Order: sequence, then C-alpha cells, then structure tokens
Amino acid sequence: MTHVCVFCGSSAGAGHAYVDAAGELGRELTRRGATLVYGGASVGLMGALADAVLADDGRVIGVVPRRLVERERAHTGLSELRVVGSLHERKAVMAELADGFMALPGGLGTLEELIEVLSWGQLGLHEKPCGLLNVAGYYDSLLSFLDHSVAEGFFGVEHRAELIVERSPAAILDRIERHEPRVAGKWSEGRR
Repeated sequence: MTHVCVFCGSSAGAGHAYVDAAGELGRELTRRGATLVYGGASVGLMGALADAVLADDGRVIGVVPRRLVERERAHTGLSELRVVGSLHERKAVMAELADGFMALPGGLGTLEELIEVLSWGQLGLHEKPCGLLNVAGYYDSLLSFLDHSVAEGFFGVEHRAELIVERSPAAILDRIERHEPRVAGKWSEGRR
C-alpha cells in the first residue's frame, strides 16, 4: 500500500477529536512510508492531515479543481499539487493514484467521494480497499443506514462487508494493508 487516498472535510468540525485523528492518521501514514493522496486544501481536516504528513517528511499529493483553488485554499507546501479542470477529474485522478481509500469525517463532498468509490467497487471497477475512520462515532448513522439498505435488499451483505470500519488510524491502516478482495462485481454475478 504505497498511495492512500483520504477523503475528508475542508472544515475542522466541532471539537478536537477530528483534527487530532487527522494528525494521528498523517503520522501513521508517514511511519508506514505511504504517500497521502487527498483533495489538496490547506484548511480543515484536509490541512491538518497534510500538515501532519509533511511535518514528518512524508509525501503528499494534492488534487484540486481550478475553481476550488481559492475556496478550499490550495496547500502550497505539498510534495505535488495537481490542479485539474473539474470535480469529476479530481476523483478520477485520485482514484488512479490510490492503492486504497478511506474517509475521515467530512461533509457532503466527503460522503459523495466515499460512496462513489464504494459503488465502483460494487460494480467491479476496482478491487481496492475502502475504509471509514469512524472518529468519535461520526459515521454511526451512515453505518446504520447501510445496514438498513442491506436488510431492505438494496445493498448486498457481501458488499457491505467490504467496507472496513475502525476507530483508530493504526487499526484501519492495518486492515487496509491486509485487504484481499472477496467479492466479484455486482453485475458479473448475473444479478439484475
């Protein structure tokens, strides 16, 4: 696992737990020699995560759409900053660079990015691990919804099992590094 893509908020959220977890994750990525791939901002959890990696002499690749360079305050101290044309291009570049994905807490953009890579995995478009760092129970409601979706027949239990959920950076990275794809794509099994 050399490149880990982390989706997270351009806001710091309420309380210190989220920023602390971002910093801890950044230090753990660097300790393991992994390159961080993320949304390229200098603010919020994105900034805290990138700063933690950089403070330990780690490598960080940021990917930001031209229109968000000012709004998200593109980080100017990264190992590499790729400015792209759109959000769609941002996600494609991040996915291409990444060996695995995870989400820290964040808002709608973070949720959309995570759900998209989960969906791509369900469709068999990639076999990369996907995880949630469930800091202070932030994603408990989302996990309940996903379980409800399984119970109602809209999301396969085998695909739900592919989402790695942990509460500590070391634990989630351990599981992502050990990940072995177990599920064929949704459509490859002949389901409709």
